[in-house]
Amino acid sequence: MKARILGTGSCLPEHRLTNEDLAGLVDTSDAWIRERTGIEERRLSRRGTAWLASRAAEAALADAGLEAAQLDLILVGTMTPDEFCPSTACRVQEALGASQAVCLDVGAACSGFLYALATAQAYLAAGMARTALVVGAETLSRIVDWTDRSTCILFGDGAGAAVVQADETGILSVDLGCDGSRGSALTCPGVPLRNPAVSQGQEAGRDGEPSVLRMDGRAIFQFAVRTVPGTVRRALEKASLTEADISWFLFHQANRRILTAAARSLGIPMEKVPVNIGQTGNTAAASLPVLLDQLNRAGKLRRGDRLALAGFGAGLSWGSVVLEW
Repeated sequence: MKARILGTGSCLPEHRLTNEDLAGLVDTSDAWIRERTGIEERRLSRRGTAWLASRAAEAALADAGLEAAQLDLILVGTMTPDEFCPSTACRVQEALGASQAVCLDVGAACSGFLYALATAQAYLAAGMARTALVVGAETLSRIVDWTDRSTCILFGDGAGAAVVQADETGILSVDLGCDGSRGSALTCPGVPLRNPAVSQGQEAGRDGEPSVLRMDGRAIFQFAVRTVPGTVRRALEKASLTEADISWFLFHQANRRILTAAARSLGIPMEKVPVNIGQTGNTAAASLPVLLDQLNRAGKLRRGDRLALAGFGAGLSWGSVVLEW
């Protein structure tokens, strides 16, 4: 059996932070940001990750015409949970009343939704679940250094979700990968290790460093423009398809330059590459499901269309999924 998407949903916070607003915080300008990233504004949330995830999940269930009680599995891709425990997925279960669902979070940064979608496919193919909710949700504003021009211009908050169910068609192929040796290109320190086994003043970990994002932008850009075309080609080969067979290529919305470079490398027109980064910024694990929901609600997806979803993120991680709508 394959995981087929029955419905989608998304939730973007109401508060917009424009490039002009950012120019009042750091040395930047609207023209500078647009030229380098394609971003015009991003959304900032006054509520937590679980709240955004739950709103997107409710919309996805409504679109699928299903009740929360029918869910067997809830997967949430996130790198910005509200708390270490319980998991964000458990909070979503509580909000929905999905008492029959197994719940877990998937930590793969910007690749999180793809990893969670692939996990749902594995559960359904193994017969361990029939109906799953897959969510990508982030409040990246909580880990952004608002004095660092190189990162604060990029990120926004949001959530997207998809309900999938076992069917004869759906996900056709998956390609996932990681290169931990390059993980230092994008980091966010956690809580230092402090216990009786650690000498005072010798705390293990990055003690003293704030828990904010640090990124080697050049390294990430070079990684992305090589990795995205490669993972898409491998997924297409596994599905015995070519670029010409794909109706839409949905790429993680990190930087417009990356999107155009990936499209050029794959030899596909930008008309097949939807873009919303101008209005959302980089929302990490929420990026792909938000974009997918926007396409769906705009009536641009038809049953039988083939889609290629691809992303990359901290880890360094990457992935792609080819599916039939």
